[in-house]
Amino acid sequence: MFELNDIRVHRNGRHILNIDTLQLATDSFTLLLGHNGSGKSTLLNLLARQAVPDQGNIQFNGAPLNSLKQRQLAREITYLPQHLPEAPGLTVKELVRLGRFPWRGLLGRYTAKDEQTITHAMEQTGVADFADTLVDQLSGGERQRAWIAMLLAQESPLLILDEPTAALDLAHQYELLSMLKNLHLQHNRGVILVLHDINLALRFASQVIALKNGSPAFQGDISQFADQQSLSDLFNINIELLNRHDHKVAIVC
Repeated sequence: MFELNDIRVHRNGRHILNIDTLQLATDSFTLLLGHNGSGKSTLLNLLARQAVPDQGNIQFNGAPLNSLKQRQLAREITYLPQHLPEAPGLTVKELVRLGRFPWRGLLGRYTAKDEQTITHAMEQTGVADFADTLVDQLSGGERQRAWIAMLLAQESPLLILDEPTAALDLAHQYELLSMLKNLHLQHNRGVILVLHDINLALRFASQVIALKNGSPAFQGDISQFADQQSLSDLFNINIELLNRHDHKVAIVC
């Protein structure tokens, strides 16, 4: 569980985040929604300890987030930023292998289980055929999946992802989110991610946190959030919801 209190983040004289109090379950499938500039990526950066707030404190499972040592943090949380880091000279398998570092360290011996975990992560994300290919030679979508394979190999109980579908075509977006949802349901992995696509959110989300102008506008179950007025108010545009089998579809009016 994350607990945020009195969080303030300022950039260039304006409020990026202004959160009095917020709790985020680390065992749910939670989507962050909001318009551009609403503070979604900034909030993820704070949760993944890629940045610190100008004011306030963040607790993680009852302890200050900043009290965790780096390897301990990596065993608990794995994070994929919106803009992927470079991986010069690394093959896909070497990149995915880095996911085992929190458990083995620099000089630790890798076991058969480690190798099995690495192979399984590549298979889950569809990059096993690229195992010996340099990451820099992959397409944008393939690179995205290779990095997600590295996250899976890390085996942290919580995955934090900032717009993981951005570089993927529609089919791979659904495949990726289906895989993440399966990890959540079948393997008890918590997932917190940012999406811009409302329909993907309506189809896959369990919990939603909606930000507007840096502050929480909604937090709760997707069924409570999936109404036309809430979505229209959040995105400042008229949105109509249509019922389709077991989920709703949003269209802009």
